[in-house]
Amino acid sequence: MSNYDLFCSPGKKIAVLIDPDKPSDEEVLHLAAEANRCNVDFLFVGGSLLTNNGLDNCIKLIKSQTDTPVVLFPGNTHQLSSRADSFLFLSLISGRNAEMLIGAHVIAAPYLKLSGLEVLSTGYMLIESGRPTTVSYMSNSYPIPSDKNDIAMCTAMAGEMMGMKLIFMDAGSGALKTIPESMISAVKESINVPLIIGGGLRTPELAVEKLKAGADVVVIGHTLEKHPELLQSFTDAVHGVE
Repeated sequence: MSNYDLFCSPGKKIAVLIDPDKPSDEEVLHLAAEANRCNVDFLFVGGSLLTNNGLDNCIKLIKSQTDTPVVLFPGNTHQLSSRADSFLFLSLISGRNAEMLIGAHVIAAPYLKLSGLEVLSTGYMLIESGRPTTVSYMSNSYPIPSDKNDIAMCTAMAGEMMGMKLIFMDAGSGALKTIPESMISAVKESINVPLIIGGGLRTPELAVEKLKAGADVVVIGHTLEKHPELLQSFTDAVHGVE
């Protein structure tokens, strides 16, 4: 089964986001082992800004502990590694920055063609979260206002019609506000591809709310950096949603 098939398969799923810049090698090893023990569905690896050139090593450490699919969640064209299993080919469809819509993709395409990675075209949508985030600053784009369900819905529809295999709505790391359930429901009802939700999911209860609203996959990152002991609770809650 390809990882795209796994995204599309029945059941709610959890992805743990690991930023190669932040945890120590020991912390990466521990989190990967815990992800394996807790039956996490995906490990997303990447960040808005990498400063230590540790992407390859991070993935190597992860794979020494688990067979959980490693999916690159790139912040720029330098975040490429053939050690991973799949690559979210993110197009920032919520913004109007041509570099994030197609420019960086042209640079990355030849490498990806040769890498053997499973490339997953992904419509990436930033949603306003109560404060500026690293990704909104680095992408030089404005997020969709959190009360504009119609804009989010039409943006997601356009992404699917352009051939995107996944839609990823993100409030950003450390978001003050999560993406409203009404917006998630409106988007999910308008598309036929898997919907990923991330940003500010600090508790299992919040993750469950997003899944019940229509999310297929929730991404947990910032919270687990501080409280890795919560992983089992998150996983149990996500996999318990009907």
